[in-house]
This record gives sequence, structure tokens and C-alpha cells, in this order.
Amino acid sequence: MAVLSADIASPAWSWDLVGDFRLMWSYPFMVNAFRAGAIVAVVSAAVGWFVVLRRQTFAAHTVSTVAFPGAAGAVLLGVGAVYGYFTLCVAAALVIAALRGGGDREESALTGTVQAFLLACGFLFIALYKGLLGGPQAILFGTFLGITAHQVTVLLGVSVVVLAVLALIGRPLLFASVDPQVAAGRGVPVRALSVVFLVLLGAATAEAGQITGTLLVFALMVIPAATAQAVTARPAASLALAVLLACAATWLGLIAAYYSPYPLGFFVTSFAFAGYLLALGLRALRGLLGRVRVPLPAEEAAR
Repeated sequence: MAVLSADIASPAWSWDLVGDFRLMWSYPFMVNAFRAGAIVAVVSAAVGWFVVLRRQTFAAHTVSTVAFPGAAGAVLLGVGAVYGYFTLCVAAALVIAALRGGGDREESALTGTVQAFLLACGFLFIALYKGLLGGPQAILFGTFLGITAHQVTVLLGVSVVVLAVLALIGRPLLFASVDPQVAAGRGVPVRALSVVFLVLLGAATAEAGQITGTLLVFALMVIPAATAQAVTARPAASLALAVLLACAATWLGLIAAYYSPYPLGFFVTSFAFAGYLLALGLRALRGLLGRVRVPLPAEEAAR
């Protein structure tokens, strides 16, 4: 891996786009990175759309935070970091689901306390590890150099399960997210749907953390969904737009990270955030034009 890293430390960008892409995709780890990025982007956008709709961004932040000690602990134990991501993220989602009946203030205080403790454990695991870990930067901010074909296969398998379950519960989950009281009155199992969705959130967060890093999961989990919902209120169109934005931010971030020495998570977040700012600007402009084109009173129109 060190040889590959040195080989592409400063690749030169030219105006021969076809040649540039052929050279970039001649590296197997870059092909794996683009495949993994597409898989992660689709799942993160789909789950993240419901996260934004249900106003559960704090839960997503909590799950992403515990991904760091999960990955660090897995490396310390000698197993792949991917297993640490999934184990602790899903466990954290189950804990949040169990705490959701104790009141918002108590839940937030307990969750924040556990977050701080687990983050400290993550740094302890890194300090205890005696091998070549490369520092916490890759875990915190993401990297594309270590993505393997096996990891892509694992991500694909988990993604199929997550998307299948989400498609199965999508309609009642949408109803429960928009109006939980009415949904419960209609016989929708709101509590059970919340638990299942939090487990899906844990799996999706574990996937996204391997691309963006654990501290920047919001780049794929929240920003594309928030952007799409700012553009249109139609659920199907908004969800499709969120997936497209997440894929675009991920692939553009991979290209930018390949041609620079900076972390992948920074570029993915930057492109996603730029899209969000553009959406807000277009919405503000649309509102301004709507106010300018107010119909004139009947008497003035008659003139």
C-alpha cells in the first residue's frame, strides 16, 4: 500500500480527460473506491432522507461518533475495521431505540455522556495499538487507499439488506414520520418502525463512515437529503434527487482526493455543502421572484 501511495502522491491532471480517467481507473483500489462510493452514497441518501424528515440528525451524529471507537477497537483486536464499524454502530442504534421513552432531556444527557466516553476509548485503543495504524486521520476523515474488493462485497451485501427493508417499511415509515399520532391511531406500529429504522441508520452510518470518516458522516447522511428537501417537497422526487446528489458528491470527492494530498472526507463534504448552498440560493431567488410577480389589484389591472 505504501508503494501505491507513493505512486499516486502527486498525479498530474491534464486536459485529456479520457486518458486521465483511464489512468485513475487502472488502479484496482480506485475502481473499488468508486464502486464502494456509489453503494454507500445510495444507502446513505435513502436512509438520510428519512433522518432529515424525522428530525433525527442528533441520533445520526451519535451513531457516527461511536463508529470511531468501534473501528479503532476492531483494529486493536486484530480484526477488520469494517466489523468494528458495523458492530458498534448497530449497537448504538439499539441503545438509542431503548432510551427513546425516557424523555428528550434525559435521553440527550445520557447519549452525550456515552459519546464522550466512547470517543475517549477510541483514542485509547489507538494509543494501545502497536502496529502500523497510520494515525486516526483515516478513521476520522476517510480514505480511499484501503478499500478492497472484499470490503466492496461486504458493503454491497449490507446495502441490499438495508434497501430491501427500507423499501418494505417505506410507506408506513413515511406516514409515521409525518404524523406519528395519527399513524398510531390508524394502527401503524410506530414504535416498532422507529426501532427498525434506527438499526438501518446504524448500518448506513457504518457504511458511510468508511468513505467520509466517522466525523464527516453528515456529508452523505444529512446534506444531500436536506438539499433535496429544500428543492422539492414531493417525496419520490426528493428521495431520487438526494441519491443523485450523494453520488455526485462522492464521485467528485474521489476525483479531487486522487489529485490532491488532502482527506477524501473534506472534498465529499465540500461538494455536498456547495450543493446545499446552491439549493438555498435558488429557493431564496424563487421566493423573491414570487413576491415581485404578485398580481395587481383588479382596478389597476383594468387600467
